[in-house]
Amino acid sequence: MKDIVILGAGTAGTLMSNHLAHRLPKDWRIRIVDQRKIHHYQPGYLFIPFGIYKEEDIIKPIEKFIPERAELFQQSILKVDQENNRVYLENGTTLDYDVLVIATGTDIAPEEIDGLKGPHWHKSVFDFYTLDGSVKLHDKLDTWEGGHLVVHIAEMPIKCPVAPLEFAFLADAYFENKGIRDKVKITFVTPMDGAFTKPVASAHLGHLLEEKGIEVVPNFNIMSLDGENKVMMDYEGKEVSYDLLVTVPTNKGADYVERSGFGDELNFIPTDKATLQSKVKDNIFVIGDATNVPASKAGSVAHFEGEILLENVLRFINGKELLQEFDGHANCFVETGHGKALLIDFNYTHQPVSGTFPIPGVGPLNLMKESRMNHMGKMAFKWIYWNMLITGKHIPFVSAKMSEAGKNFEEANV
Repeated sequence: MKDIVILGAGTAGTLMSNHLAHRLPKDWRIRIVDQRKIHHYQPGYLFIPFGIYKEEDIIKPIEKFIPERAELFQQSILKVDQENNRVYLENGTTLDYDVLVIATGTDIAPEEIDGLKGPHWHKSVFDFYTLDGSVKLHDKLDTWEGGHLVVHIAEMPIKCPVAPLEFAFLADAYFENKGIRDKVKITFVTPMDGAFTKPVASAHLGHLLEEKGIEVVPNFNIMSLDGENKVMMDYEGKEVSYDLLVTVPTNKGADYVERSGFGDELNFIPTDKATLQSKVKDNIFVIGDATNVPASKAGSVAHFEGEILLENVLRFINGKELLQEFDGHANCFVETGHGKALLIDFNYTHQPVSGTFPIPGVGPLNLMKESRMNHMGKMAFKWIYWNMLITGKHIPFVSAKMSEAGKNFEEANV
């Protein structure tokens, strides 16, 4: 009997366990490790502060989605001994492996910014990248009477790069619906040159911020936060004050990666961007947010990676050359408020393009354009996530590699 061990039972780890359960030879045993008992639909965090979703709408038991063929270990990971092909768990259990798949994702690390996680945390300074933060922010917004709302990104990379911008758009609509938009100033503070992560998107879609009266402060690299006086300082001496700060802190990979000695300074794992084989050792593969590949840290990316990684794991165990096929494909809905959304589609070599998706020339979704249909697609994704994506089912008409059909690539070449 040979062993494949999967670290992490979030989006990437769960979908890989289901992929492998269907295709891995019967003489292979699948083991998956995650200390949590509850699986979170993380895109739902965005909607909880505005009362669109409640906590119970986005959580389900982890065990429900793990295939029968896989053995689940609900323990914390102490470290990986890559030289001896062994995983050590916090409770003393050791798991030997022939192949290791790392899918432990990323999490916020507010302690990385001086003063951020102080006595004002979850009082005047909030996150919405955790369930706890989203729920507490909902309670705050429900009674907040106005002032200066600052939506802030500490540094890149982060999970779901468009989510902070979506939050600003939804906040604009939320306060308008409450009848207090004229009492709220919204500022979007980012370390990047523009509000969108891709220059083409910023150029084509920047007007949305102007129309909604959202000020953008670019190139702000936070150094520290003074929670008592409600002001952020950056390394060049710039300051941004706030009444209510909604921040996306530094994102980091799991702590055991540092203990294992093979991550970068943010605990992301060096990974071949085309094969998803780690650069740590040839029998270690990485998927999802745990990688350092230059693709978005988003659920759609993990889904596309999973289809390619499955083939490469099978090729590896059969001694075949790995496929150089992952192209960094990502597609993301961007909520813009009032029941509308954008859809962007891009990869390593192409910035977001206009066109139709997923069926060329038909749609029904349009890329780089606001529409109610795109919003419906965003809301429908929750069902797709629970019933198709993490169960390892192929989503019809959506290919792992970015399709060029029905799209205008001339405006997006980089």
